[in-house]
Amino acid sequence: MDLAYIPSPSRGVLYLGPIPLRAYAFCIIIGVVVAVWLGSKRWVARGGGRHTVGDIAVWAVPFGLVGGRLYHVITDNQLYFREGKHPLDALKIWEGGLGIWGAIAFGAVGAWIGARRRGVPLPAWADALAPGIALAQAIGRWGNWFNQELYGKPTTLPWGLKIDKTLPNGDVVTGVYHPTFLYESLWCVLVAVLVIWADKRFTLGHGRAFALYVALYTPGRFWTEWLRIDEAHRFFGLRLNDWVAILVFIGAVVYLVVSARLRPGREDPDEIDPQATRERAEAAAAAAGAGDAPADDTPKDAEDPEDAKDPKDAKSVQAAKSAEDAEKSS
Repeated sequence: MDLAYIPSPSRGVLYLGPIPLRAYAFCIIIGVVVAVWLGSKRWVARGGGRHTVGDIAVWAVPFGLVGGRLYHVITDNQLYFREGKHPLDALKIWEGGLGIWGAIAFGAVGAWIGARRRGVPLPAWADALAPGIALAQAIGRWGNWFNQELYGKPTTLPWGLKIDKTLPNGDVVTGVYHPTFLYESLWCVLVAVLVIWADKRFTLGHGRAFALYVALYTPGRFWTEWLRIDEAHRFFGLRLNDWVAILVFIGAVVYLVVSARLRPGREDPDEIDPQATRERAEAAAAAAGAGDAPADDTPKDAEDPEDAKDPKDAKSVQAAKSAEDAEKSS
Protein backbone atom coordinates (compact mmCIF):
# COMPACT_ATOMS: atom_id res chain seq x y z
CA MET A 1 0.00 0.00 0.00
CA ASP A 2 1.41 3.38 -1.00
CA LEU A 3 1.08 5.85 1.86
CA ALA A 4 2.38 8.87 -0.08
CA TYR A 5 2.69 9.76 -3.74
CA ILE A 6 2.29 12.60 -6.21
CA PRO A 7 -1.19 12.50 -7.76
CA SER A 8 -1.70 12.93 -11.50
CA PRO A 9 -4.34 15.28 -12.91
CA SER A 10 -7.56 13.57 -13.86
CA ARG A 11 -7.41 15.29 -17.24
CA GLY A 12 -5.12 17.58 -19.18
CA VAL A 13 -7.69 19.55 -21.15
CA LEU A 14 -10.52 21.93 -20.31
CA TYR A 15 -13.16 23.10 -22.73
CA LEU A 16 -14.20 26.71 -23.24
CA GLY A 17 -17.35 25.90 -25.15
CA PRO A 18 -16.14 23.97 -28.21
CA ILE A 19 -12.55 25.24 -27.78
CA PRO A 20 -10.14 22.82 -26.03
CA LEU A 21 -7.60 24.40 -23.66
CA ARG A 22 -4.76 21.93 -23.33
CA ALA A 23 -2.39 22.09 -20.37
CA TYR A 24 0.47 20.69 -22.45
CA ALA A 25 0.22 23.62 -24.89
CA PHE A 26 0.01 26.14 -22.05
CA CYS A 27 3.20 24.73 -20.49
CA ILE A 28 5.02 25.10 -23.80
CA ILE A 29 3.76 28.67 -24.28
CA ILE A 30 4.66 29.74 -20.75
CA GLY A 31 8.12 28.24 -21.20
CA VAL A 32 8.67 30.21 -24.41
CA VAL A 33 7.55 33.46 -22.74
CA VAL A 34 9.93 32.92 -19.81
CA ALA A 35 12.83 32.09 -22.15
CA VAL A 36 12.29 35.23 -24.25
CA TRP A 37 11.86 37.43 -21.15
CA LEU A 38 15.05 36.22 -19.47
CA GLY A 39 16.96 36.14 -22.74
CA SER A 40 15.97 39.75 -23.47
CA LYS A 41 17.20 40.91 -20.06
CA ARG A 42 20.53 39.17 -20.57
CA TRP A 43 20.84 40.45 -24.14
CA VAL A 44 20.27 44.08 -23.10
CA ALA A 45 22.83 43.65 -20.30
CA ARG A 46 25.36 42.60 -22.95
CA GLY A 47 24.69 45.71 -25.04
CA GLY A 48 21.93 44.49 -27.35
CA GLY A 49 18.53 45.95 -28.16
CA ARG A 50 15.40 45.28 -26.12
CA HIS A 51 13.45 43.65 -28.96
CA THR A 52 16.23 41.65 -30.63
CA VAL A 53 15.69 38.39 -28.75
CA GLY A 54 11.96 38.46 -29.45
CA ASP A 55 12.48 39.32 -33.13
CA ILE A 56 14.77 36.32 -33.59
CA ALA A 57 12.56 34.05 -31.47
CA VAL A 58 9.76 34.63 -33.98
CA TRP A 59 11.87 32.52 -36.34
CA ALA A 60 13.39 30.12 -33.82
CA VAL A 61 10.24 28.98 -31.99
CA PRO A 62 8.22 27.68 -35.00
CA PHE A 63 11.30 25.95 -36.40
CA GLY A 64 11.95 24.43 -32.96
CA LEU A 65 8.41 23.07 -32.63
CA VAL A 66 8.54 21.49 -36.07
CA GLY A 67 11.99 20.04 -35.42
CA GLY A 68 10.99 18.70 -32.02
CA ARG A 69 7.98 16.95 -33.47
CA LEU A 70 9.90 15.53 -36.41
CA TYR A 71 12.58 14.12 -34.13
CA HIS A 72 9.96 12.47 -31.94
CA VAL A 73 8.05 10.97 -34.88
CA ILE A 74 11.22 9.68 -36.55
CA THR A 75 12.79 8.18 -33.43
CA ASP A 76 9.48 6.78 -32.12
CA ASN A 77 7.99 5.89 -35.48
CA GLN A 78 6.62 2.62 -34.09
CA LEU A 79 3.97 4.68 -32.27
CA TYR A 80 2.50 5.88 -35.56
CA PHE A 81 3.44 3.62 -38.46
CA ARG A 82 3.23 0.07 -37.21
CA GLU A 83 0.34 -2.21 -38.03
CA GLY A 84 -2.75 -1.09 -36.17
CA LYS A 85 -1.42 2.45 -35.62
CA HIS A 86 -2.78 5.64 -37.16
CA PRO A 87 -0.20 7.71 -39.10
CA LEU A 88 -2.29 10.86 -38.76
CA ASP A 89 -1.70 10.69 -35.00
CA ALA A 90 1.80 11.96 -35.78
CA LEU A 91 0.23 15.38 -36.31
CA LYS A 92 -1.41 15.46 -32.87
CA ILE A 93 1.29 17.48 -31.15
CA TRP A 94 -1.09 18.35 -28.31
CA GLU A 95 -0.94 14.75 -27.11
CA GLY A 96 2.72 15.21 -26.30
CA GLY A 97 5.89 14.25 -28.08
CA LEU A 98 8.58 16.89 -28.68
CA GLY A 99 12.19 15.77 -28.93
CA ILE A 100 14.53 18.34 -27.41
CA TRP A 101 17.36 17.42 -29.79
CA GLY A 102 15.24 18.13 -32.85
CA ALA A 103 13.85 21.29 -31.26
CA ILE A 104 17.35 22.65 -30.58
CA ALA A 105 18.68 21.70 -34.02
CA PHE A 106 15.79 23.12 -36.04
CA GLY A 107 15.40 26.04 -33.64
CA ALA A 108 19.03 26.91 -34.32
CA VAL A 109 18.28 27.01 -38.05
CA GLY A 110 15.38 29.40 -37.46
CA ALA A 111 17.49 31.50 -35.11
CA TRP A 112 20.26 31.67 -37.71
CA ILE A 113 17.79 33.05 -40.25
CA GLY A 114 16.48 35.63 -37.79
CA ALA A 115 19.96 36.58 -36.58
CA ARG A 116 21.23 36.98 -40.13
CA ARG A 117 18.33 39.28 -40.99
CA ARG A 118 19.06 41.35 -37.89
CA GLY A 119 22.85 41.35 -38.36
CA VAL A 120 23.41 39.62 -35.02
CA PRO A 121 26.06 36.91 -34.34
CA LEU A 122 24.16 33.71 -33.53
CA PRO A 123 26.59 32.47 -30.80
CA ALA A 124 26.15 35.67 -28.78
CA TRP A 125 22.36 35.44 -29.07
CA ALA A 126 22.45 31.77 -28.03
CA ASP A 127 24.56 32.65 -24.97
CA ALA A 128 21.95 35.18 -23.83
CA LEU A 129 19.11 32.70 -24.34
CA ALA A 130 20.77 29.58 -22.87
CA PRO A 131 19.47 29.68 -19.26
CA GLY A 132 16.05 30.72 -20.54
CA ILE A 133 15.92 27.60 -22.72
CA ALA A 134 16.68 25.47 -19.66
CA LEU A 135 13.84 27.14 -17.74
CA ALA A 136 11.51 26.65 -20.72
CA GLN A 137 12.29 22.94 -20.63
CA ALA A 138 11.67 22.86 -16.87
CA ILE A 139 8.21 24.38 -17.38
CA GLY A 140 7.42 22.34 -20.47
CA ARG A 141 8.03 19.06 -18.61
CA TRP A 142 4.95 19.73 -16.51
CA GLY A 143 2.93 19.19 -19.66
CA ASN A 144 3.99 15.53 -19.41
CA TRP A 145 2.52 15.45 -15.90
CA PHE A 146 -0.85 16.64 -17.19
CA ASN A 147 -0.72 14.05 -19.97
CA GLN A 148 0.39 11.26 -17.59
CA GLU A 149 3.28 10.29 -19.87
CA LEU A 150 7.03 9.65 -19.86
CA TYR A 151 7.09 8.31 -16.32
CA GLY A 152 9.81 6.01 -15.02
CA LYS A 153 10.10 2.63 -13.38
CA PRO A 154 7.80 1.53 -10.52
CA THR A 155 8.85 2.89 -7.13
CA THR A 156 7.80 2.91 -3.49
CA LEU A 157 9.39 6.29 -2.79
CA PRO A 158 7.06 8.84 -1.17
CA TRP A 159 7.46 11.17 -4.15
CA GLY A 160 6.42 8.51 -6.64
CA LEU A 161 3.92 9.51 -9.33
CA LYS A 162 0.48 7.91 -9.26
CA ILE A 163 -0.59 6.88 -12.76
CA ASP A 164 -4.11 5.81 -13.66
CA LYS A 165 -4.81 6.02 -17.36
CA THR A 166 -6.15 4.07 -20.31
CA LEU A 167 -3.86 3.73 -23.32
CA PRO A 168 -5.16 4.17 -26.89
CA ASN A 169 -5.11 0.38 -27.36
CA GLY A 170 -7.40 -0.08 -24.37
CA ASP A 171 -4.77 -1.19 -21.85
CA VAL A 172 -5.13 0.30 -18.37
CA VAL A 173 -2.02 1.50 -16.51
CA THR A 174 -2.20 1.93 -12.75
CA GLY A 175 0.57 2.18 -10.19
CA VAL A 176 3.22 4.47 -8.70
CA TYR A 177 6.25 5.30 -10.83
CA HIS A 178 9.32 7.51 -10.80
CA PRO A 179 8.25 11.07 -11.73
CA THR A 180 10.87 11.54 -14.40
CA PHE A 181 9.12 14.71 -15.56
CA LEU A 182 9.80 16.22 -12.10
CA TYR A 183 13.41 15.00 -12.01
CA GLU A 184 14.17 16.59 -15.36
CA SER A 185 12.30 19.78 -14.48
CA LEU A 186 14.33 20.28 -11.31
CA TRP A 187 17.54 19.41 -13.15
CA CYS A 188 16.81 22.05 -15.80
CA VAL A 189 16.26 24.71 -13.12
CA LEU A 190 19.64 23.80 -11.64
CA VAL A 191 21.23 23.99 -15.09
CA ALA A 192 19.81 27.49 -15.61
CA VAL A 193 21.20 28.68 -12.26
CA LEU A 194 24.64 27.20 -12.98
CA VAL A 195 24.82 28.76 -16.45
CA ILE A 196 23.89 32.20 -15.09
CA TRP A 197 26.52 31.87 -12.34
CA ALA A 198 29.26 30.63 -14.67
CA ASP A 199 28.49 33.34 -17.23
CA LYS A 200 28.97 36.04 -14.59
CA ARG A 201 31.99 34.36 -13.01
CA PHE A 202 33.92 33.54 -16.19
CA THR A 203 32.47 36.07 -18.69
CA LEU A 204 31.50 33.40 -21.22
CA GLY A 205 31.16 34.42 -24.84
CA HIS A 206 31.17 33.16 -28.44
CA GLY A 207 28.61 30.43 -27.73
CA ARG A 208 30.24 28.99 -24.62
CA ALA A 209 27.33 29.73 -22.27
CA PHE A 210 25.06 27.81 -24.64
CA ALA A 211 27.58 24.96 -24.88
CA LEU A 212 27.75 24.85 -21.08
CA TYR A 213 23.96 24.58 -20.91
CA VAL A 214 24.07 21.61 -23.31
CA ALA A 215 26.94 19.94 -21.43
CA LEU A 216 25.13 20.28 -18.09
CA TYR A 217 21.73 19.21 -19.39
CA THR A 218 22.82 15.97 -21.04
CA PRO A 219 23.88 14.01 -17.89
CA GLY A 220 20.51 14.71 -16.29
CA ARG A 221 18.73 13.69 -19.48
CA PHE A 222 20.80 10.50 -19.65
CA TRP A 223 19.70 9.53 -16.14
CA THR A 224 15.99 10.31 -16.58
CA GLU A 225 16.00 8.57 -19.96
CA TRP A 226 17.51 5.48 -18.29
CA LEU A 227 14.66 5.49 -15.75
CA ARG A 228 11.86 5.71 -18.32
CA ILE A 229 9.89 2.61 -19.33
CA ASP A 230 7.98 3.87 -22.35
CA GLU A 231 8.70 2.10 -25.61
CA ALA A 232 11.90 3.24 -27.37
CA HIS A 233 14.55 1.98 -29.77
CA ARG A 234 17.58 0.46 -28.02
CA PHE A 235 21.15 -0.08 -29.17
CA PHE A 236 23.65 -2.10 -27.13
CA GLY A 237 21.36 -1.94 -24.11
CA LEU A 238 20.82 1.83 -24.12
CA ARG A 239 17.88 3.85 -25.38
CA LEU A 240 18.47 5.92 -28.50
CA ASN A 241 18.19 9.18 -26.60
CA ASP A 242 20.88 8.02 -24.17
CA TRP A 243 23.30 7.60 -27.07
CA VAL A 244 22.33 11.00 -28.43
CA ALA A 245 22.93 12.54 -24.98
CA ILE A 246 26.41 11.01 -24.87
CA LEU A 247 27.36 12.31 -28.31
CA VAL A 248 25.92 15.78 -27.68
CA PHE A 249 27.74 15.99 -24.33
CA ILE A 250 31.07 15.18 -25.99
CA GLY A 251 30.44 17.75 -28.73
CA ALA A 252 29.55 20.46 -26.20
CA VAL A 253 32.67 19.84 -24.09
CA VAL A 254 34.92 19.87 -27.17
CA TYR A 255 33.37 23.16 -28.29
CA LEU A 256 33.91 24.69 -24.84
CA VAL A 257 37.61 23.80 -24.84
CA VAL A 258 38.37 24.71 -28.46
CA SER A 259 36.36 27.93 -28.40
CA ALA A 260 38.04 29.12 -25.20
CA ARG A 261 41.45 28.71 -26.85
CA LEU A 262 40.60 30.21 -30.22
CA ARG A 263 38.32 33.06 -29.10
CA PRO A 264 38.78 33.87 -25.41
CA GLY A 265 36.70 36.52 -23.71
CA ARG A 266 33.35 37.88 -24.80
CA GLU A 267 32.14 39.76 -27.86
CA ASP A 268 32.46 43.55 -27.97
CA PRO A 269 29.05 44.99 -26.89
CA ASP A 270 29.16 47.37 -29.89
CA GLU A 271 29.45 44.44 -32.30
CA ILE A 272 26.66 42.10 -31.21
CA ASP A 273 23.67 44.23 -32.25
CA PRO A 274 24.29 46.81 -35.01
CA GLN A 275 20.82 48.30 -34.73
CA ALA A 276 21.12 48.87 -30.98
CA THR A 277 24.60 50.36 -31.48
CA ARG A 278 23.25 52.84 -34.04
CA GLU A 279 20.40 53.79 -31.74
CA ARG A 280 22.81 54.46 -28.86
CA ALA A 281 25.07 56.53 -31.11
CA GLU A 282 22.13 58.60 -32.36
CA ALA A 283 20.88 59.17 -28.82
CA ALA A 284 24.37 60.21 -27.67
CA ALA A 285 24.74 62.61 -30.60
CA ALA A 286 21.35 64.17 -29.89
CA ALA A 287 22.24 64.62 -26.23
CA ALA A 288 25.63 66.14 -27.10
CA GLY A 289 23.99 68.55 -29.55
CA ALA A 290 21.55 69.73 -26.92
CA GLY A 291 24.41 70.23 -24.44
CA ASP A 292 26.51 72.36 -26.86
CA ALA A 293 23.73 74.90 -27.64
CA PRO A 294 24.45 78.25 -25.80
CA ALA A 295 21.94 79.17 -23.17
CA ASP A 296 20.37 82.62 -23.70
CA ASP A 297 19.29 83.87 -20.28
CA THR A 298 19.61 87.58 -21.08
CA PRO A 299 16.32 89.47 -20.91
CA LYS A 300 15.26 90.96 -24.22
CA ASP A 301 14.96 94.48 -22.76
CA ALA A 302 18.51 94.29 -21.43
CA GLU A 303 20.35 93.20 -24.58
CA ASP A 304 21.84 96.72 -25.18
CA PRO A 305 24.31 97.65 -22.43
CA GLU A 306 23.30 101.31 -22.72
CA ASP A 307 19.65 100.38 -22.28
CA ALA A 308 20.53 98.47 -19.16
CA LYS A 309 21.75 101.64 -17.36
CA ASP A 310 19.63 103.49 -14.81
CA PRO A 311 17.79 106.44 -16.58
CA LYS A 312 18.82 108.86 -13.83
CA ASP A 313 22.48 108.06 -14.33
CA ALA A 314 22.10 108.62 -18.08
CA LYS A 315 20.65 112.12 -17.54
CA SER A 316 23.47 113.08 -15.17
CA VAL A 317 26.10 112.02 -17.69
CA GLN A 318 24.39 114.02 -20.44
CA ALA A 319 24.19 117.18 -18.25
CA ALA A 320 27.86 116.99 -17.35
CA LYS A 321 28.82 116.61 -21.00
CA SER A 322 26.74 119.70 -21.98
CA ALA A 323 28.40 121.83 -19.24
CA GLU A 324 31.83 120.77 -20.43
CA ASP A 325 31.06 121.75 -24.03
CA ALA A 326 29.76 125.19 -22.92
CA GLU A 327 32.94 125.88 -20.95
CA LYS A 328 35.11 125.04 -23.95
CA SER A 329 33.20 127.36 -26.26
CA SER A 330 33.55 130.28 -23.85
